[in-house]
Amino acid sequence: MSVKIINENGSLLIDDQVIATIAGVSAMECYGIVGMASKNATEGFFELVKKEQLTRGIKVNVKENKVILDLHVIVQFGVKVSVVAENIISKVKYNVENFTGLEVEKVNIYVQGVRVQK
Repeated sequence: MSVKIINENGSLLIDDQVIATIAGVSAMECYGIVGMASKNATEGFFELVKKEQLTRGIKVNVKENKVILDLHVIVQFGVKVSVVAENIISKVKYNVENFTGLEVEKVNIYVQGVRVQK
């Protein structure tokens, strides 16, 4: 799916994968996050995805040029989850709005696991 923005200069199509990539890269820059999580369809549990597949842990929903993002993440053991989630929300919202020009209505964070960093 894609978002169509029309203005006096023409039109612009932004694919959902572009929005998901911006959100994923922004989230990975935040302290305390190990990576994105993706649900394994065959076994029904969440697994850490590779950096090349960040968008698998992100769901993008666009209605009337307003974006709702669902991010499934795995956090580092020993960090305060609420603080990490707030940082992810603010960074993702800021970057998606600035790079795409779309308004981010909500960023939902789903913590799917905790990992010990070596």
